[in-house]
Amino acid sequence: MDTLPEFKKFERIPRLYRDCVITEKLDGTNGLVYVGEDGRVLAGSRNRWVTPGDDNYGFAGWVAAHEDELRGLGPGYHYGEWWGVGIARGYGIYERRFSLFNVGRWGEGGKDEAARPRCCGVVPALYRGRFHEMAVDDAVRRLGEDGSVAAPGFMKPEGIVVWHEAAQKAFKFTLDGDGHKGERR
Repeated sequence: MDTLPEFKKFERIPRLYRDCVITEKLDGTNGLVYVGEDGRVLAGSRNRWVTPGDDNYGFAGWVAAHEDELRGLGPGYHYGEWWGVGIARGYGIYERRFSLFNVGRWGEGGKDEAARPRCCGVVPALYRGRFHEMAVDDAVRRLGEDGSVAAPGFMKPEGIVVWHEAAQKAFKFTLDGDGHKGERR
């Protein structure tokens, strides 16, 4: 008898018009704070662990200096953007900041907002509600006209990130032609 190949089911397709959060996309470098069940704290970049001796723009050093406070994030992987002076756009600020991505947990009205360590910020939420293109267009227009929400007065923000709740996926749009040189939306 022939053996059948492994069956791979067709994945569920999420509905488009469901809740989303649109945040400002910060132009820095990806940062990860890992807190183990045992309280161990590690720093990571987008694709590797970093240490003060093998760092990513000083992020591992910052994590080491704030280790006790960062344990307050609780066990797990906590992703965000490490941004500010000397990193990408710099935003006209004279320090570096770590802004967590999970606005539903750590942002204004989030379930753990009050427990967020003082050393951590959160990416600015520009819209919360049902997904629709008008919300995306409005967020992009406001950033283009008014500049960064994260760094008021900085007039060259990078773009937006749309977190689609049903898809459990993030989508980005950049103001510089969305990654296509010379092409604007």
